[in-house]
Amino acid sequence: MSEVRIAAEPRTEFGKGAARRIRRDAKVPAVLYGHGTEPRHIALPGHELMLALKTPNVLLSVDLEGSTELALPKDVQRDPVKGFLEHVDLVLVRRGEKVVVDVPVEVGGEAESGTLVTVESATLQVEAEATHLPESFPVSVDGLAAGTQVLAGQVALPEGTTLAGDPEAVVVLVAAAPTAEQVDAELAEAEAGAGIVHEEKDADAGEVGAPEGAEQSGDAQG
Repeated sequence: MSEVRIAAEPRTEFGKGAARRIRRDAKVPAVLYGHGTEPRHIALPGHELMLALKTPNVLLSVDLEGSTELALPKDVQRDPVKGFLEHVDLVLVRRGEKVVVDVPVEVGGEAESGTLVTVESATLQVEAEATHLPESFPVSVDGLAAGTQVLAGQVALPEGTTLAGDPEAVVVLVAAAPTAEQVDAELAEAEAGAGIVHEEKDADAGEVGAPEGAEQSGDAQG
């Protein structure tokens, strides 16, 4: 796991207005805390931070006022519409220290034909050294048959990493793919539950009837 060096500057202004001004300067307001220290309010360069956060559980080497601190992202807040970074909480870590983090699961391979693969848990909670955190855990479903489950305790972990969550938790489930009839039945059930009613079309709805009394028109003329 590589470290990403990033420069930080202290913040002295707080509140929504101050945060907006920081973001207008292409920076992100953040808080650095942990190990019993007082929280430090800082600003980080937005583009560099965005690139760094593309790596899950990235280890940041934060340069602040002549000193360097190691930190992990604890909470990342993004704008729900535009997706830009609004605020980041960073927790201090030390070399050799073990931390508990959620690591993404990457599913690969192809299960048997006629099956449907469902990822029940997108991450695994593990304990590992803060400076040696895995980026992801590969899980292969190659050739797995319907009815197969991959449990958290069955996922291979690198040396020095231990599972912190439930080993019996289902990570990936391989089930038989539904038939067209089953899909139609489920759709009909869902529509009925939502109160959607499809009116039956009359077989004769397409026929245009003659105006009432039209067949008598000839006799009337006589």
